[in-house]
Amino acid sequence: MHPMSAPPDFRQHLEVETPEHVTLDYEIAGLGSRALAAILDTLILSAWTFALVLIIGMPQHLLSGSWQTALWVVTYFASIWGYFTFFEALRGGQTPGKRRLGIRVVRDTGHPVTFGAAAARNLLRAADFLPPPYLLGALFVGLHPRGKRLGDIVAGTVVVRDQPALQTAGVLTPPTAEVEAAGVPELSDEEFRFLREFAERAPSLPAEVRARLATRLAARLAERYPNRAEDPERFLAALYRDELGRRRGRFGARTGKDGSREGGSGEVERLVARKSARWNAFQTLAERAASRGLDSFEAAELPDFAARYREVAADLARARTYRAPPAIQARLERLVAAGHNALYRDERKTGQVIWQFIFRECPAGIVQARRAVLLACLTFVLPGIAGYRLIRDRPSLADEVLPATILDRAAAGAARIRAGHGYYEAKAGTRPAMASMIMTNNISVAFYCFAGGIFAGVGSLFLLAFNGLEMGAVSGHFSNLGLLGYLWTFVIGHGVLELFAIWVAGAAGLLLGRALIAPGDITRGEALVLTGRLAMRMIGAVIVLLVVAGSIEGFVSASTAPLVVRLGVSGASVVFLVGYLGLGWTYLRERGPPAGWAGATLTPATDAVQTGGTR
Repeated sequence: MHPMSAPPDFRQHLEVETPEHVTLDYEIAGLGSRALAAILDTLILSAWTFALVLIIGMPQHLLSGSWQTALWVVTYFASIWGYFTFFEALRGGQTPGKRRLGIRVVRDTGHPVTFGAAAARNLLRAADFLPPPYLLGALFVGLHPRGKRLGDIVAGTVVVRDQPALQTAGVLTPPTAEVEAAGVPELSDEEFRFLREFAERAPSLPAEVRARLATRLAARLAERYPNRAEDPERFLAALYRDELGRRRGRFGARTGKDGSREGGSGEVERLVARKSARWNAFQTLAERAASRGLDSFEAAELPDFAARYREVAADLARARTYRAPPAIQARLERLVAAGHNALYRDERKTGQVIWQFIFRECPAGIVQARRAVLLACLTFVLPGIAGYRLIRDRPSLADEVLPATILDRAAAGAARIRAGHGYYEAKAGTRPAMASMIMTNNISVAFYCFAGGIFAGVGSLFLLAFNGLEMGAVSGHFSNLGLLGYLWTFVIGHGVLELFAIWVAGAAGLLLGRALIAPGDITRGEALVLTGRLAMRMIGAVIVLLVVAGSIEGFVSASTAPLVVRLGVSGASVVFLVGYLGLGWTYLRERGPPAGWAGATLTPATDAVQTGGTR
């Protein structure tokens, strides 16, 4: 009698070592399951955005039309850009679609994904999406040895299958309690292994196939059990429960140990018989921790969960020592991985941590990357000067290169000045909506400017240079009409923060390009991961600056406020920016540079990045 042979395994794997010195073997999720999860998440997100129209549109007695529009714009923007990030960061690496498909995002070290890593991998969706829909991302997932798209490479993450245990429910399910029976085992190790493997595979087999295999197996054992049940499956179920009880008993070890490489030793079977109930109990706890977090445990349950995790990790080590069959090792590896993810997840979500990140670490990231910010500034300003001079020297080019909206506003400028109006004045009732649309549009531009850096920095360079060139050309055209002051009276209030924020976003993208082209003494993968951590702090600062700038543009720049007010707001924004960067400078002096790769000398030893291995 020979055990059912397992088919060849062509799946990709990631191996990482836990602090308990146990190697975990993660199965990497394939393109199909990830694509299906993305489709499910897109459907959920579409349903949510449709619901937003109904939810926000109903309470008209509470909000004015402009404030309703502003709330809709901000909520929609946060949903589109934040859905994947917040679910993966706050739900253990799983969006609803990923949870349904049984896959999860983890870091290369096997640890749960952090908020920064989740943000980095999902902001890079802008690059993975090209050309639509997600062709570049799909190509990387299909060809990369760990199934990584560009976002995963920068974030240092990998998508793995997340099934804490193999399915064992069915007609031959062992008892959940550790029942022991008197006497020595009646089946040989080979016979019991075959019976157990049938029990594990039976639930996934078609009914006719299961019945045929059960009949053949029962026929082989018929002579020794003349008083068996007529139904082969009922007979095998009773025999399996009885044999499990015997192997859990005091004489279970007498089956011996052959030491063969097939893993059929008596020690393996005794280990499975004695521990399967505890493995099932730990699986229940691990699933609870994965879905509701460790906060759902009582104080007395946490030490018990940690102790059970260490016990399962030790059982995995024993199973490998005894050369247990792959199915047993896979089940234990998934259990240990589930416990590892729960115990080593960062549960800190306090206001103090958020405050420190926004007002200390984010500006520190800008200070740390100040040379890249200066380079981004020059990439913007120099084409701007060139565009200004070009339109000044050749005014006829304005009709060919500038948008019609800009040309119309310039043509109407003189008349608006005579009427006592500014460049643009929105009605008071529309300003909340305008402010929300401005800030969300500018933040989107900043995200794309950052994501473009993954293409060796070319995307960020292009967006910076193009926007600088356009602003210079617009200024040149207004100057030709004697309206330059008219234009910049509008820009002066919000321009300082808005322009600086775009430079910072571009600098974050340029750092990605530098990490890809010139990683230095570390690998490109390590350089991209470390740069991604620094870039996320810079992008956090960009969001803060653009929210303030958008509010100024919507409520002040687009108002009828006099020039002295606009200059005062501009001066206040400069003071705010200097103070904000000062907080970052103080943080760097007190704490040293946060983990990153730019503006500081870092080595892999400073912020080690474990990448595991594949097989």
